[in-house]
Amino acid sequence: MTENNYITVTDLNYYITQKFKNDPYLHKVLLQGELSNFRYRRNSHQYFSLKDEKSKINVVMFRSYFDKIKFKPEEGMKVYVSGYVSVYGPQGSYQFYAETMEPAGLGALYEQLRQLQAKLAKEGLFDQSHKKTLPHFPDKIAVVTSASGAVIHDIMVTANRRFPHAEIDLFPAQVQGDTAADSLVSAMQQILEHADDYDVMIIGRGGGSLEDLWPFNEEKVVRQVYEMPMPVISSVGHETDTTLCDLVADARAATPTAAAEYATPNLTDELVRIHDLQSRLLASIQANIRERRDLLNRINSSIIMREPTRLYDQQIQTVDVLKQRLFNSMNSSLASNQQSFALLKQRLLSNTPEKKISQFKQERQFYAKRLEDNMQHVLLAKRNTFRQVMQQLDDYSPLKTLDRGFTYTTNAAGETISSVSQVKKGDKLKLHFKDGAAEAVIEEARRKE
Repeated sequence: MTENNYITVTDLNYYITQKFKNDPYLHKVLLQGELSNFRYRRNSHQYFSLKDEKSKINVVMFRSYFDKIKFKPEEGMKVYVSGYVSVYGPQGSYQFYAETMEPAGLGALYEQLRQLQAKLAKEGLFDQSHKKTLPHFPDKIAVVTSASGAVIHDIMVTANRRFPHAEIDLFPAQVQGDTAADSLVSAMQQILEHADDYDVMIIGRGGGSLEDLWPFNEEKVVRQVYEMPMPVISSVGHETDTTLCDLVADARAATPTAAAEYATPNLTDELVRIHDLQSRLLASIQANIRERRDLLNRINSSIIMREPTRLYDQQIQTVDVLKQRLFNSMNSSLASNQQSFALLKQRLLSNTPEKKISQFKQERQFYAKRLEDNMQHVLLAKRNTFRQVMQQLDDYSPLKTLDRGFTYTTNAAGETISSVSQVKKGDKLKLHFKDGAAEAVIEEARRKE
């Protein structure tokens, strides 16, 4: 074997990696098993193993995927994971790369919960517009919970400490088990029979697993909570647990004690607030009385109250001023109208028909004189033009040329001969003089070169 027949370890690992990548069955693998060697690493990738009774495989779950899971994985917990299989080249080992993880046995419940939540949200059961305001001073409070649990005890102790006036009525129901949902609905229906007697309702139980809290995720229970006419406070599980009853209720409390605090005011704080309001009201009334008394004293001590006649002095003076202004205004208007009348009268006298006729006669005589003068100028200009044309015509007359000894020649047809090319030997021509004409015969015609 030559040296070229050997490959490197890197080449072999790369070849195996490509085999894994090209295998369609290893692209998406759904795996179940038990967590092994799990050590939680904060803000980092998680490295652990997944095993069953006979085998084990190394698993890597990157931080971006691990941050999305909704529970806390623990050693020995059975889980469902999905991902793909590939090779880690530096060590030449294959391992599973996990992308999702959920507890085994709870996957169906989580999916059922998700689907029901989406359905009810689409119907608007969780909308804020349906939330009712909690009463500030409730007279009676209905509580739906287990009669033997600590929930009712905590609610009663807290309510009696904060607001002893409120009456707490327990409507016992099962809060865990297969019949818990029907028991919860039955208890709420009993409250509906006396709905006008209760100002608020509390429904709740202590913490537990998803299976323990499942009755509060049942559709019938959620819809019954939504239909309650009074405000509802939900206190199911701990602060980290969230059920559909928490979402549909008008208020959600982390603990039964918090639910009782939401439902009742603190009597001590209310008394302090009442005393404060009393003090503020008394101070406001006293200030108002002082202000009104000062105003009354100012009115009583005013000059008007001592000498009422002074009330009219200013008005009388105002009337006199207005009267004088009216008189001046009328005189001014009258003088202005008289002046306008005189101007109009003068304009009318200056525009009498006799003056207009005399003016039109003068204008007619003026225009007639101008017309006669213009006609004389036009005739004179025409005569001068006529004389100039006659002189030019006389200057250009052929007879003037004939007087200087010139003649012009025509042929038998009367056409004027101006070139030797128009005649030939034997043609008869007519010579025109200033005082007559003579006939001639062409004996020879020569062109001058």
